Amino acid sequence: MYIVHSTFIVPSEKADEVISIYHNRSRIVEKAKGFQRFLLLQNENKAGELTVFMEWDSKEDFISWVRSEDYKKIHELEKKYPDQELASIIPTITKFKVVAT
Repeated sequence: MYIVHSTFIVPSEKADEVISIYHNRSRIVEKAKGFQRFLLLQNENKAGELTVFMEWDSKEDFISWVRSEDYKKIHELEKKYPDQELASIIPTITKFKVVAT
């Protein structure tokens, strides 16, 4: 199993807007080989700190997703988001290999 966290900070007053975007996301990733689970996490002490949690069968499945045309399409749409402050946020990515359950 392979876990990827993508953490980003948005202004606290825009957190609900970003959460709404994720509620209405395309869900294309759910069709990707090896995809297991998506969660959007909000830090309970810092409303503007959000983390995308993704669970994959393997690192190879995740890499295949990142190299896919669907991934590129989704991330190109993000760059065109009307709120350029949000569109310009660069997340911190952390990757984990599951070594015990």
